[in-house]
Amino acid sequence: MFSKKKKADVQATANNSTPDLPPSAIKVVAREIIKDKISLLAFLVIALIFATTFIGSFAFSVLHVDVTDTNIADAFYSWGQMGHILGTDDGGRDILNLLIVGGRNSIMIGLSVTFITEVIGLVVGVISGYYGGFIDAIIMRIIDFIQILPQLPIIIVLVSVIPNYNSVILVALISLFGWTGTTRYYRSFVLSQSGREYVLASKTSGSSDWQIMFREVLPNISSMIIIDVVLGVAGNIGIETALSFIGYGLPNSTPSLGTLIGFAQDPVNVTTRLWLWMPATVVLLALSLSFNYVGRALQRAGDARQREN
Repeated sequence: MFSKKKKADVQATANNSTPDLPPSAIKVVAREIIKDKISLLAFLVIALIFATTFIGSFAFSVLHVDVTDTNIADAFYSWGQMGHILGTDDGGRDILNLLIVGGRNSIMIGLSVTFITEVIGLVVGVISGYYGGFIDAIIMRIIDFIQILPQLPIIIVLVSVIPNYNSVILVALISLFGWTGTTRYYRSFVLSQSGREYVLASKTSGSSDWQIMFREVLPNISSMIIIDVVLGVAGNIGIETALSFIGYGLPNSTPSLGTLIGFAQDPVNVTTRLWLWMPATVVLLALSLSFNYVGRALQRAGDARQREN
């Protein structure tokens, strides 16, 4: 009887002394977004734009051109004539179709560039921050050299001379310079983690460097990864839009938010044909503001995650 009671007391003490595990990064992020109503609204706006562009792009074709419908909507009250809710451009293409397909193209480029830069930047940043010393010095000097290059002029020159230029090449050119900032970002966090007790314990237990880097250290910076991915998508969409606006992004035959906003370069369009460029501007502004508010919530989530760890 006495031994059973003693075992029960020991078990209860062990259970009570077990520390609560910190919530996962996804739970912390979800909690912060739901708690902030503006961030939640911004998240819903992003989800709505993404769903509309990706689902709607399957229903619309920008290849359909009707020259009899050119520049419908010479005033606000004429929007919606002949089935064109936002009017048409000089070539008879429906602006709503262009907006949906162009939004999808811009978002896809932003996602593609973010994926490439995050993978390269994360791997190189983790290696640089974990090993430090000579390896870190070499990697940082390479990054310093790339970052002092005039990136925009180089992209413009390459776009001008590369034959058969397309969206894949544009993604590669933006990614060529974009991974350096991501590498610095992750390196700083890995440097702060490399001297912690759990890393030293893993080294003592005989774990390999790759196991420690990507099984032990990486989960501890997961909140920072989520933040950088979200803000990276917004930033890369902006880069594509800026390049397309000045004529060095996507080809003119490929719609995007940048090519649609590019209609505003014509003074006549700015004053009398607002339907050509204003919808794309509103979508880009909504995306930028929404990503900004969601990014703030993610920053708070990252800070909370660091405190709980």
